[in-house]
Amino acid sequence: MGEMEECSVTECTRCPELVDSRSQIVNGTGPEDADVLFVGEGPGAQEDTEGEPFVGRSGSVLDDQLRTVGLDRESVRITNCVRCRPPENRDPTTEELSNCRGYLETEIDRVDPDVIITLGKVPSEHLLERSVAVTKEAGTVEEVRIQGTPRRLLICVHPAAMLYDRSQEDTFNETIAHAAELAGVEGSEGGSGQTHLDNF
Repeated sequence: MGEMEECSVTECTRCPELVDSRSQIVNGTGPEDADVLFVGEGPGAQEDTEGEPFVGRSGSVLDDQLRTVGLDRESVRITNCVRCRPPENRDPTTEELSNCRGYLETEIDRVDPDVIITLGKVPSEHLLERSVAVTKEAGTVEEVRIQGTPRRLLICVHPAAMLYDRSQEDTFNETIAHAAELAGVEGSEGGSGQTHLDNF
């Protein structure tokens, strides 16, 4: 298998339906040594057009909350389980998820984040390899082995959930705040911006 160029996939034809429905492959964005890695499901229409994950309404919700907790879009990495837009925004199939899994694992390995945040049901179930009741389990941190390396994974509701159901707002906001704590970001209230070095 060829090396993945800097976490980016330039061409792939493993999923015929996705090849037909995408206008481009949407790779992760953000630093390749980010402490925080968000994993969504797959690109929607706007992401497919712009070639970046989470640039639509969900992306604005995420950006706003990142700023609130002292993180910003530039300092985190954001990627998806599948890099191509499924037709009519349907969920990716099990086969499509597994076709793209190697790219995601390589990206996780390269970025080596302190915490992985799964946005919604599909990425949570995909990385935990079990069924997940996202609304109940949001805010839960689990340890999961990815390519043999233990990773901290934080389950989060998808930012789009808030656009349809305001009761999800607190859950989402608290989970993102928890993500910032796990990554050692000082609160935006005049924190010194120092990273916590636990147990060193």
